[in-house]
Amino acid sequence: MLAALTGLGLSAAAGLNAYIPMLAVGLIARHSELIALPAEFGWLTDGWVLAGLAVLLAAEVVLDKVPVVDSANDAVQTFVRPAAGGAVFAAADAAGKLDSSAFMRDHAWIGWGLGIVVALIVHTAKASVRPVANAGTLGAGAPVLSTLEDAASLVMSVLAILVPVAGLIAVLLLGYAGLRLHRRRRRRRAATRSAPT
Repeated sequence: MLAALTGLGLSAAAGLNAYIPMLAVGLIARHSELIALPAEFGWLTDGWVLAGLAVLLAAEVVLDKVPVVDSANDAVQTFVRPAAGGAVFAAADAAGKLDSSAFMRDHAWIGWGLGIVVALIVHTAKASVRPVANAGTLGAGAPVLSTLEDAASLVMSVLAILVPVAGLIAVLLLGYAGLRLHRRRRRRRAATRSAPT
């Protein structure tokens, strides 16, 4: 159960930023005993892989803060973030052999699939909110939102690894905030349509 909660938190974090949860898992597994990745996920602890992820993270951090470029980046990340979500969910489930079920061990593709779906949902919400926020703030909202998303991804990744239940709470709060934003945007559209011209 805890491995699934960890995977859920990590894959949701990957929907915001693909590289933060992958780096978190790789660095923690490499430098501590908190995560014991099995051989099939040993690549996450390789120094070259971690260096590559750090370079990609640096590029993502810069590109995601520039209006219009952030939307192009989100289009590319539509493929990257779900894949990262699947990888970290499956890695977390595989690392949690003590509390994961035999069914999940025998059907590792389920962890990949769940991670992909969770990351894709979070990514889609992020990518749909960003252009609206950019237009509404004349681009000034891009760096602020990007910084908040990066911070949320980092906090969710760390919580998912250290306190999986807190990671679940963070995911639920993120979903609640996204739902409220969606409802507020629908109400504004309805009000704009019904306003006299």
